[in-house]
Amino acid sequence: MRETPTYGLMAEFHDASALVAAAKRTADAGYRRIDAFTPFPVHGLAEAIRFKDNRVQLLVLAGGIAGAITGFGLQYWVNLIAYPLNAGGKPLLSWPAFIPVTFEMTILFAALAAVFGSFALNGLPELYHPVFNAPNFALASRDRFFLIIEARDPQFDPRATRAFLESLHPHEVTAVAH
Repeated sequence: MRETPTYGLMAEFHDASALVAAAKRTADAGYRRIDAFTPFPVHGLAEAIRFKDNRVQLLVLAGGIAGAITGFGLQYWVNLIAYPLNAGGKPLLSWPAFIPVTFEMTILFAALAAVFGSFALNGLPELYHPVFNAPNFALASRDRFFLIIEARDPQFDPRATRAFLESLHPHEVTAVAH
C-alpha cells in the first residue's frame, strides 16, 4: 500500500500571542512556505509570516481607472458622436456634467475588481484543501490557532521541521496528508 504524500506539518496553539511568536520564530528560522489559520483576525500575524502581497491594491486601482475611462468615454461618445444635441447653447463636451457618472463608474469598477480580484488571487472557490484533513482543524473557526509549514518549502525536512515545531511549545504537531 502506498504512503500518502505529506502536505506539511501543522502546529496547534491555544492563544493568538503564542501563534504570533511561533510564526516570527518560524520565519526567522528561514521557512518561507508557511501559513496560519485563526478564528479571528490577529494583529501582527501577516507581518510575522512575512506576507507581502499588494496585488489586490493594484487591481482596485486598475479597476477604478478603467471605470473612470469607461464612464467618461461613454458620455463622450453619446454626447459628441452618437447623439449630439445642442441644448440651450451648451457645449457638447460639458465635462462638469460628466463628473457624477464618471465617479460612480470608478467606484463600481474598483469594487468589482476588489471582489473578483480577491477571489482569483485567493484561488476561490476552493472546494478542497489538504488542511481540512488535519485533526482538530475544525476548531480553527472556533478557538484554536494553527501554523503550517508546507512540505514544498525548500528547508522542509520531516524530522527537523517536526523538532523545530515542537520547540515552539504547541499543543500538538500533526502531519497533514495531501
